[in-house]
Amino acid sequence: MSSFVTTVTRDVTCAAAAAAISLVLAAGFVQSTAAAPGAHAAAPRVALQAEHAWFGQPEPAVLVD
Repeated sequence: MSSFVTTVTRDVTCAAAAAAISLVLAAGFVQSTAAAPGAHAAAPRVALQAEHAWFGQPEPAVLVD
């Protein structure tokens, strides 16, 4: 009985994981194809983040020996 329960538990777990993965992929596909071809979808609002001080320095780094 123990091996039967183990087998059933493993199969149910794998089936649930496969269903969850399929739902995530399907939702991503539906979202990416929501707008008709040639139509412009509304641009998502993106919060702008201030750049860090070390990013995008105006002059290149100089190596000193």
